[in-house]
Amino acid sequence: MRNEMMSRPVVKPEVLNFLRQQTVPLSSKLLQIQHEANTKRIPIIPQETVSYLYQLVTQRQPKAILEVGTAIGFSSSLFVEATQKQAQITTIDRFETMYHHARANWEQLGYSENIQLLTGDAADILPTLTTQYDLIFLDAAKAQYIKFLPEALRLLAPHGILLIDDVLQGGSIFEPETTIRHRDKGIHRKLNQLLTTVYADPNLLATLLPLGDGLLQITKVEATTK
Repeated sequence: MRNEMMSRPVVKPEVLNFLRQQTVPLSSKLLQIQHEANTKRIPIIPQETVSYLYQLVTQRQPKAILEVGTAIGFSSSLFVEATQKQAQITTIDRFETMYHHARANWEQLGYSENIQLLTGDAADILPTLTTQYDLIFLDAAKAQYIKFLPEALRLLAPHGILLIDDVLQGGSIFEPETTIRHRDKGIHRKLNQLLTTVYADPNLLATLLPLGDGLLQITKVEATTK
């Protein structure tokens, strides 16, 4: 018997619609920040990713979290709430307009003491860090992910989780490079290199989740076999 489900896509518009209607127990202030960002088309993680991260962080209760790509501070604030202000978050961003906005949001929420902002290029900052992080969330320049990967893995605690957001580019990374617009060819090449590298590494376990524009979840093999 043929398994018809093998040839049916998972994320149909109806499924996505349903996922984005599900509520997450965020504070009223953070929900307002989320609403304003979505209304103004400011890029933050979509609702299905919010739901997954909130549940994951609530269950795992990481104490040290590293984020690359602060934006307006929404996801770092989500981490604070999901850990009931028990985690310390280090977040990196090089765009001044974004991290000023993030600081204002953290002050409004009362989360400034839980979040350390490092301003500058993550490629320069990551090699200077020495903390072992229970959770690392990369949500920055997509073409830089492959460059960030070795440092992220170095900083990842043995039982930690590395999450890399927006790795699918609307599914276009699986199309031939000849069909990709010239300005997007670099991202296309680097994201394919990232997936090839991660899945070929016998020391890593990787799962590509169809959330948002693709969420790549990575753990170390040794952390799962002890």
